[in-house]
Amino acid sequence: MRVVVIGATGNVGTSVLESLSGEPSVEEIVAVARRTPRRAWARTTFVRADVVRDDLVPLLRGADAVIHLAWLIQPGRDESVTYSVNVTGSERVFTAMAEARVPVLVYASSVGTYSPGPKDRAVDESWPTDGIQSSFYSRHKAAVERALDRFERDQPSLRVVRMRPALVFKRQAATEVRRLFAGPLLPRSLINPQLIPLVPDSPRLRFQVVHSLDVADAFRLALLSDARGAFNLAADPPIGTAELADILAARPLKLSPRLLRIGAAATYALRLQPTEPGWLDMGLAVPMMDSSRARAELGWEARHNAITTMRELIGGMRAGNDEDTPPLAGETSGPARLRELVTRVGGRP
Repeated sequence: MRVVVIGATGNVGTSVLESLSGEPSVEEIVAVARRTPRRAWARTTFVRADVVRDDLVPLLRGADAVIHLAWLIQPGRDESVTYSVNVTGSERVFTAMAEARVPVLVYASSVGTYSPGPKDRAVDESWPTDGIQSSFYSRHKAAVERALDRFERDQPSLRVVRMRPALVFKRQAATEVRRLFAGPLLPRSLINPQLIPLVPDSPRLRFQVVHSLDVADAFRLALLSDARGAFNLAADPPIGTAELADILAARPLKLSPRLLRIGAAATYALRLQPTEPGWLDMGLAVPMMDSSRARAELGWEARHNAITTMRELIGGMRAGNDEDTPPLAGETSGPARLRELVTRVGGRP
């Protein structure tokens, strides 16, 4: 099997390469990224390409499957840039697949594609996927799902799988997660449970996480199966105030969603952190996901529970863990995080 992985050097991409490189039925991996890494994986050839500008058809000819992961979270202050990669770039991948006659697509969607839903019960993949309108990330995920609907109607012979993971973490992605969501002004020394006395206790503050390696295993299993459609991917238990308080050895502090959003909007406007408040809206709105279909049809199980995954991320952020690929490497931030600072915290490089 020849597999093309688009967006191969990020959090999920590096885990997918690790998973596929150990799979005997995958004979060749073509790893596509804008910046190629120094690190190597077995049976993997890196190709430099941009989903917005480059001709993708030659890269896809002869492939048995495409795993599409390429996505931008920053610059959050310039949606024209993120849209061009996330939505337009994805549509270009789908068009190139059709021209190259690639028979299988496994696409990285997200919990963020879902419309507002319950926090006291889990929903399956039939829940509406119109997104959370105040979040550009969620709007983009929903827009790509609509593009996939059209793609499947126009190419009925193609097998399309949509993975919808919860928040995806691993230790090696800790520096990237800190850079994308907390920004350059957060000292590593403060990422310490002993120094975090309080956690917010707010209605609907409940979310799910899943380890990057477990997500990658789901992609591998989907390639080896004849599955189609959407699959939720989340580990137990869901993370709420009680779990956060336990992980951080902190006390809950009652805060209304309104106060949380005012704080998020103010720190974003002052460029103290790069995460626009739509991320908070999305976190408070999206439903809990039921992963039963992935277990039943793919034989997938989360090998890392959610609390272990959260502890791994926090420990990695405190230690400054990274991986030797451009999106994940500490050097991406530059000396003294200078490269982050020159973007004016979430602006366009």
